[in-house]
Amino acid sequence: MTENTSGPRRPAALNRARALPPWTLVAAGALVGGLLGGGYGLVQPAEYTATSYVVAVPTEKSDPASALGFAQAYGRVATQLAVLGDAQVWAGVPVKTLQSSVQTATSPDAPMVAITATSERPDRAADMANAVSRALTRHANDVKATTNVELQQFARATKPTAPSSASPAVTGLVGASAGGLLGGLVLLVRPRRTAAAEAGRPASVPGPAVPAEAHGQL
Repeated sequence: MTENTSGPRRPAALNRARALPPWTLVAAGALVGGLLGGGYGLVQPAEYTATSYVVAVPTEKSDPASALGFAQAYGRVATQLAVLGDAQVWAGVPVKTLQSSVQTATSPDAPMVAITATSERPDRAADMANAVSRALTRHANDVKATTNVELQQFARATKPTAPSSASPAVTGLVGASAGGLLGGLVLLVRPRRTAAAEAGRPASVPGPAVPAEAHGQL
């Protein structure tokens, strides 16, 4: 009786895949990541950003240090409901849109507040930034007699001419980099193939030994 020592045959596609050089995994990851990133950039609508600036000016009863402190405070107040409630009238958008689309920034060295708005429409981005700037200036000047600091508009927001969001080329490049990195990590952590797996069959097992008495009877 003859023993069949050959193991189960592997699929031809699996054998061909394992015969490919290791760098193909990195290249495939970069290709897939680039396609996904570029597709995201095409589907995602472009966004435009506009920024207006207001500056805190001390009155005769105050000093520059007080103006700097109030500028920091006004930067935090600009996105509060009291200011945005007035700004929505001039911006033509609801308060929720202003809350999610407007951000402020201040400087520790200058008594200035930057009000930035983001929208899918460039004209609306400029309108929202200017509306919040106008509302903040109005609220600050209403209490000027108490704070001794006046808020003035330094620069109006202009209609942006180019989107601030990443282009499909940039998102595709980022996706390709991430895909290539992921492919490299998979290549590093994949299990090593043993010598028996390389041979394609399990190791042979020796048959039972024949007793010495059986030789004389044969």
